Amino acid sequence: MRPGADPLLQRPDPVGRAARVPGGGAHAARRPLRVTTGALVNRIAVLGTGLVGGSVGLAARARGIHVTGYDRAPERGARALERRAVDGLADDVAGAVADADLVVVAVPVGLAAEVAIAALDAGAGLVTDVGSVKAVVVESVEAQRPGAAARFVGGHPMAGSEQDGLDGADADLFVGATWVLTPTPTTDPAAFEAVRDFAVALEAEVIAVSPRHHDALVAVVSHVPQLAATTLMDVAARRGEEHATLLRLAAGGFRDMTRIAASHPAIWPDICVANRDAIVASLDHYLVALAEVRELVAGADRTALLELLERARAARRNLPVGTPSGAALVELRIPVPDRPGVLAEVTTAAGVLGVNIVDLEIAHSGEGTGGVLVLVVPEASVSVFEAALTERGYHHSRRVLA
Repeated sequence: MRPGADPLLQRPDPVGRAARVPGGGAHAARRPLRVTTGALVNRIAVLGTGLVGGSVGLAARARGIHVTGYDRAPERGARALERRAVDGLADDVAGAVADADLVVVAVPVGLAAEVAIAALDAGAGLVTDVGSVKAVVVESVEAQRPGAAARFVGGHPMAGSEQDGLDGADADLFVGATWVLTPTPTTDPAAFEAVRDFAVALEAEVIAVSPRHHDALVAVVSHVPQLAATTLMDVAARRGEEHATLLRLAAGGFRDMTRIAASHPAIWPDICVANRDAIVASLDHYLVALAEVRELVAGADRTALLELLERARAARRNLPVGTPSGAALVELRIPVPDRPGVLAEVTTAAGVLGVNIVDLEIAHSGEGTGGVLVLVVPEASVSVFEAALTERGYHHSRRVLA
């Protein structure tokens, strides 16, 4: 484990541990939020008061957490105060983070590392961000502030709106949404635990993957779909100039396919540049698939077309919809060695498999030989996760929760 970090120390069955309610439902989500000191998260700072930052503020305030906001554009900050997305405004980053238990960086991807570093330099004890590209941000923080990077946990709530900025902010934006965290071997386990607890408090479902794996995944499920929708809408609009009735014929399917083309355009150049390698690779795969479809249509291959349509239909119907309310849960207790990167290795193993970490706890004691990670996961996905743990050399015990 990194020098100075709280070790994960083994305790067979902690006595007197506060009772917890696993899960991201309404009752569990509003339980007190623990941070590294064992105190409650009573105050957060939100740096950037647009769509996601405003939603974080609204959601946190709805749960009794004090929110201090800061925005480089004073008029946006004033609007956030008017909408009650924040309790008060600071004049600069240092003022915003001064009393915060957690700092949430909610600025465009191109500015995220700079603002996160400013927060760490100002003395913030715990910092996360909400950008949709992670490697460039996490790696910049680790390279420029190696001594403080353990207190930064990259994050990406997979939630949004076609409405621009604060107008689209919603206290319930994260309810049932996937919130990705990207710990690395340098991440302080207690920092990860606290950010995970905060995301669960907003009723999100948390998974953890490495920053680069996150970027490869979101290129497929978020960035390329945005570019595909944008391109299709642009093609239709240009052809609509030639055929006046074309866009009047746009029915439900076309509108569904191009819905995200209405999202705020200003954020996308930054995203495409920051994640260009993964996006280009995904576009290449997509172009190959489109070329194959073109050949099927040109060749009038009914059988192959039907197979493609049926395969895609089945995959679409099987998209995960989150952990159902009341689903059976399993607690896994995993003894871990005292070495850097254990938390990142275990949690990202779950994330790669799409396993929702419903609850997480680090069992501490006053000794220094090792520790126990306590994870709660849905019973439906526990077997595949257990196999991954065994493959990586982790022994564990399990208990089905009532």
